[in-house]
Amino acid sequence: MIRLYQFQPALGLPNASPFCMKVETFLRMAGLSYECPRDADLRKAPKGKLPYIVDEGAVVSDSSFIVDHLKRKYGDPLDSHLGAAERAAALACQRMLEENTYWAVLYFRWIDEAGWALTREAFFGWMKPPLKWIVPPLARRSVRRELHGHGMGRHARDEIVAIAKKDITAAADFLGDKPFFLGARPSSLDATAYAFLANILWVPLESPLKAHAQTYPQLAAYCARMREKYYGNQ
Repeated sequence: MIRLYQFQPALGLPNASPFCMKVETFLRMAGLSYECPRDADLRKAPKGKLPYIVDEGAVVSDSSFIVDHLKRKYGDPLDSHLGAAERAAALACQRMLEENTYWAVLYFRWIDEAGWALTREAFFGWMKPPLKWIVPPLARRSVRRELHGHGMGRHARDEIVAIAKKDITAAADFLGDKPFFLGARPSSLDATAYAFLANILWVPLESPLKAHAQTYPQLAAYCARMREKYYGNQ
């Protein structure tokens, strides 16, 4: 049995981490059996981040390495039909969402004041004093450093919005009127796209990113289609 170590569900989503949600969605799409132990501890994660999996003794960290491992070991029912150009386009879209859009999402959850109020309660509301006074600002300071190191955090708020809007528009244009991002059949790209778009559209936070995504009805319809197909009523 594959054991997926990830954060607990939050903000009305299977996971408020798009990387964790990506892996769980891939597992469901690929029809692989898994379980999610409730004792996931970020401090014990191999690279200090979630998600990671334990698969018959093999420990694999990082969402992309996890997906690659699962494809190698269990086959590739989602992408085996894709040509070289489709694989290239899928990788480019995945990289955009994971290496660029993600940091804008992070900014509006952790640094922007409205998002921080929601994040603080969702992630740290269960803590008792004095931890609830100490841990949240330390975590926020760490995220601020990461944003600055990446480069996104060096931009002004309106500049971050402009960057993210271009990504969201590109994703909407790429999807178009197709059922899935690469056409009539789902691919592993959809695990990434669904995880990131749902984390923009369905989180109870009114942000410029969410408002822009809502101007593209195909994105909301796509997320609803993915949820119904792979999560049912969850």
